[in-house]
Amino acid sequence: MSQVQPSEEKNIFTHLKTMSECIQLSFAVCRIGIYTCFRALCCKGPPPPRPEYDLVCIGLTGSGKTSLLSQLCSESPENIVSTTGFSIKAVPFQNAILNVKELGGADNIRKYWSRYYQGSQGVIFVLDSASSEDDLETARNELHSALQHPQLCTLPFLILANHQDKPAARSVQEIKKYFELEPLARGKRWILKPCSLDDMEAVKDSFSLLINLLEERDFEPSRM
Repeated sequence: MSQVQPSEEKNIFTHLKTMSECIQLSFAVCRIGIYTCFRALCCKGPPPPRPEYDLVCIGLTGSGKTSLLSQLCSESPENIVSTTGFSIKAVPFQNAILNVKELGGADNIRKYWSRYYQGSQGVIFVLDSASSEDDLETARNELHSALQHPQLCTLPFLILANHQDKPAARSVQEIKKYFELEPLARGKRWILKPCSLDDMEAVKDSFSLLINLLEERDFEPSRM
């Protein structure tokens, strides 16, 4: 049996030492990787809270306020009942939560709307774009009253021309002209958008625009 020469023994020792160092280095890299993954998965702090805004939602009976808000909250259509007094819904979005106070739109309730305006940060006005001329005129008067009300006149408005899926629906341009929005709401922050239950993505996009206006209002110098 041949004997290992001193030079060969030295080479073997050096090789084993190098291998040992590589293995230790590999284990160290693995530990760092596992620790980093663990922190990312298990030790990540909670996401920042979404801002919440208090809104008031108004419009005549039959304009579709309740149905739109219920759909945004993913509620079953079978459980939707027209609001006779008022109801409050927390409508979640990715970047905000809207606490919407919906007011009934019947004749005997509208005169009390202003009692519920206090504390609102924005307004949602829903109108039936396919309604009769008389109802459209009433909606026009109610919107004008809201736009000029002392507690609402400085707030952003989202005006939804609902029921666009109906044959008699008026276009957004027709609504804008009939409601005289350009002269009346000049200098105010308002959005007029068509909508229907058949296109909830468009409804969500409209609410996202309103959220942008609410966020802009948060950063106004007068509110700091």
